[in-house]
Amino acid sequence: MSAEEAEVLRERAYAFLRNATRLFEDGEYDLAAFNIEQFFQLTLKYKLLIKTGTYPRTHSIIRLLREPNKLAPEKNLEKFIDAEVILLMKVGDASIGSRYLLRRYVSREVEALLRFAERFEELVRDV
Repeated sequence: MSAEEAEVLRERAYAFLRNATRLFEDGEYDLAAFNIEQFFQLTLKYKLLIKTGTYPRTHSIIRLLREPNKLAPEKNLEKFIDAEVILLMKVGDASIGSRYLLRRYVSREVEALLRFAERFEELVRDV
């Protein structure tokens, strides 16, 4: 692992989150949902990279979230996964659904995903 690689992941994660907010404000809900998924994925990969030097080559948000749980059991991420499994799956599905399926995201659902992204960021901040 290089510090530069980790920093690029972190910077891109937050760029995706900022972009999701702009896209939401512009009414581009499908692309906003995709950007939210990328924020989750890159944030988790960044956290794993700085803690372990690597991360699993997967796009699964839940699988990636289970990895830091092994490193920071005091955060009780498994409890978070259990409580938020529906939203976590919705975030994970956004990668495919927003690009390839005839699925249209609506304002209310993307707004909920943005609020969820804020809670997620607070949760993993110190992992």
